[in-house]
Amino acid sequence: VQLQASGGGLAQIGGSLRLSCEASRRISSIDAMAWYRQVPGKQREAVALLMRDGSTTYADSVKGRFTISRGNARNTVYLQMNSLKPEDTAVYYCMGADRGYDYWGQGTLVTVSS
Repeated sequence: VQLQASGGGLAQIGGSLRLSCEASRRISSIDAMAWYRQVPGKQREAVALLMRDGSTTYADSVKGRFTISRGNARNTVYLQMNSLKPEDTAVYYCMGADRGYDYWGQGTLVTVSS
């Protein structure tokens, strides 16, 4: 599975951004899709998870603010990020897990600043 993330950029505190992840296969054929983020010097952390059955899981730090979803296009997953905080600043990565393998896209930088 090849993954291409996009949509990062600069956002104001309290603002919104939407990240996109385009996969080389239909999202519905992949066991799970997820968004991770990483700050320099820290471990990569899971932000949101979307299972094939449509169920979702979120990190406590983003619950109620971030939403992971499938796009109308069959091979796209989004991460809608609202009420952004400075601590959301990170490089965000799209990940697909399928049949015991993990696939990673390149990161997209999100910067939240006043």
